[in-house]
Parts: sequence; C-alpha cells; structure tokens
Amino acid sequence: MSKSSVQPALISAVVPDSIAAEVGFEPGDRLVSINGDVPRDLIDYRFLCADEYLTLEVLDAAGRPHQVEIEKDFDSELGLEFETALFDGLIQCNNHCPFCFIDQKPPGLRSSLYLKDDDYRLSFLYGSYLTLTNIPPHEWDRIEAMRLSPLYVSVHATHPDVRIRLLKNLRAGQILDQLQWFQQRRLQIHAQVVVCPGINDGEILQQTILDLAQFHQSEVPAVASIAVVPVGLTRFRPPEDELKPVEPTDATAVINLVQQLQAQFQNQFGTTFAWLADEWFLIAGQDLPSESHYEEYPQIDNGVGSIRQFLSQFDQAATSLPSHIPAGKDLTWVVGNTVEKAFRPIVQRLNQVQGLTVTLAPLRSDYWGQTMTVTGLLTGQDILSGLRHQPLGDGLLLPTLMLKYGTTQFLDDMTVAELSDELDVPIGLIQGGAEDVIRACLQQ
Repeated sequence: MSKSSVQPALISAVVPDSIAAEVGFEPGDRLVSINGDVPRDLIDYRFLCADEYLTLEVLDAAGRPHQVEIEKDFDSELGLEFETALFDGLIQCNNHCPFCFIDQKPPGLRSSLYLKDDDYRLSFLYGSYLTLTNIPPHEWDRIEAMRLSPLYVSVHATHPDVRIRLLKNLRAGQILDQLQWFQQRRLQIHAQVVVCPGINDGEILQQTILDLAQFHQSEVPAVASIAVVPVGLTRFRPPEDELKPVEPTDATAVINLVQQLQAQFQNQFGTTFAWLADEWFLIAGQDLPSESHYEEYPQIDNGVGSIRQFLSQFDQAATSLPSHIPAGKDLTWVVGNTVEKAFRPIVQRLNQVQGLTVTLAPLRSDYWGQTMTVTGLLTGQDILSGLRHQPLGDGLLLPTLMLKYGTTQFLDDMTVAELSDELDVPIGLIQGGAEDVIRACLQQ
C-alpha cells in the first residue's frame, strides 16, 4: 500500500482531560504524520505513539497545517479517537463463499452493509474473521514484524479441495501451509469452522478439527481454539449455491461428533479446544452445557457460551430483585426464537416480582426467510409484522445487538423511533448484560 493512498486520519473524538485535550485537539482535526511517519491504521498509530517525544503533523478542521510537539511518558496514550481504524481503506474479500452473509442481503440497504471485510488488521484489533487468501507478501511480512497475534481465521475445512469449493478461490487450498507459517513464527490464530451440511460436515469436519489440533501441541499453540458454527442462510441467497439449512438431525450429529473430540482433547491438552456454538444446542432442542464447560470463554464473540454466560449473570443479578414494585408494569421483551426455551426461566423469575409482568416475544425473521432466527438478525420489519396485532403492554424491550453499532437503525434501515410510531408503544433499549435487562424492567 503506497503512502499516497493513506488519508490523514480523521479525529472523531478527544478524550476529556487527556494529553490531546490539553494540547488543543478537537474533533474534525486530521492527523497526517507522527515523527515523520504516516500511519496506515490504528496499529501504526499505537506503535508510533509509543515514544517519549512526538512531533505530529496535523490539519485542523479548516485544512490549515500545524506542527505539534509533545513530551510524555513512553506508555501514555494521547487520547485521540478516530472515525475509522483503517486510514488507507479496507482490504476487501475476493472469495465467493456461497454462505457469505454479505451476498445474502437484498439490494437497497446502506452501503456499509455490502463491504466484504477480509482485513487482518480488523481481525487483530477487533477479532473479526478473515480467510488469509487476500494477504499479499508484504502484509505477511508486517504481521511477522509487528507480531500481530492472535488473528481470527475462517478455516471451514483443511482439505484443500473442500476449502477451495467453499471459498471459490484456488488460494484457499494453502491453509495448512499458512498455519505452519504461524507455527514457525510462534504466532497464534483462533479458528472458525462454518459447517454446511453435506459439504464440510461428517468425516470432513472430523478431519478439519483433528488437523487443527496438530497445531495446538507446541508451547505457543498456533491454533489456540476452534469455534464450530452452523451455516446461516437467508432467502436472498443465490439458488445455485448448493447449500441447505441446518436441520435438528444435522445439529445432533455435529454435537455428537464434536463432543467425542472434546473428550479426547480434554485428555490430551487439558482443554476442550474445539467449541460448539450455542445455536447447535438450540437447533437440536438440547440443553446448553454447564457454565464450567466453557472455561475462559475463548470463543464467546463467536456465539460460544454467550447464552450460558447470560443465564449465569442473570442468576447472580436476580438475587437483588425486589419482591414487588410500587406501580404495575407490563412489558414485552423481543428476542429471536432460537433462545425461547433458554430464556423461559428468566421470564418466570422476573414475573415473580409482584406488579411486574414480562412477556417474551420470540420472533422468526420473515425478512431473511429464516425459520430459526438469532436475536441480532431481527429487523424492524420482522418486529413490526410479528407484533402489530399483539397486546404489547406498557412498552417493548429491545436488545441493542439488533441495531447498527452506535445508532438506533436496524439491518433493514428502519429506526427504533419509526418502529415505536408504527406500533404506538414506547421502546426501551437493552444494552447487553443481564443486569441491563433487570434495570430496564424495574426503572420507572
């Protein structure tokens, strides 16, 4: 990537009482260089700022250039936040995976929903998954030189022909060589396997997990963990994609196969190593594993143990629930229908509070054409069609994971305010954890 393609980094916020605030930085300023070096991204920025003496080239909001000299402790942060972590643009994906969620969206949505991220920098910074097929040689050199580890890699299959079939990219067959590259340099990845019934399940899945386990046996395991995830399909996918939805029988078969390997890995490594996403148990109609099963939740951002953790957090938070509330309250809590069975005990406990009535509204997504739907994929249209003619009480409770980060916009671009007007009911947003659910139920 040439320096000419790197844009001055737009500063979106300045942390109060920080070094940058004291110097006089303001949102709208742009960072051009640090000690003469032009940062490509947030990684470069953090590396270059790890110095006691900094000379910053800056453009103010009017485009006027300034030079700012700063003396600070080596590890002190400046307090600048940026509009994006990538100052030279996103490395996009050139694979053609038939299960890619980007390709399973309808036309006409906001443009950011169609960006195919395959950028190792976002993987390092935020844990997003990449395929390793789009990294040119000089970027591999940078990963090694800057020790950018761990990365999060969508493996799907270690058999070269099967991975090429899934990614529609001849370079996809190099995955085992790439894992050896990480192993030789004592760098790590966390792996993901999206299981497509009839393609990479059964013996192929078993081979994939056992191949990856070979890279877990050194002092610094090249493969730190595996998440096994069911493929998610929508009605907008191409008809020739040869994919089929995961049925309960498929889920049961995957659970049985992986659990046998988990027992083997516990004996061999002292860890479960290969983890099943919660969706497998929900689809199969089975109970989730106990909290102790998930160890340190190494793949929780991939849906491994997130529901169990939520249930455990609720059990702890529920000890402070009052016996009653002074004014009656009737609320409807909207979730994806996959968690209906798991969340029933939560609703039963909430309804033990005298004066509080919580009704769970488990919805499927007709927008995406899914029979079983996780909460984060519900759209405004799904909620509107599912609840339009239902008694909703005093208000709706909506988890914010349905919304674009930092906004009140659903995946279909409807806003919370528009949904509230259509249903003629107030809407309260639940930020995340179990304590937030309780707080939303009790606040007056």
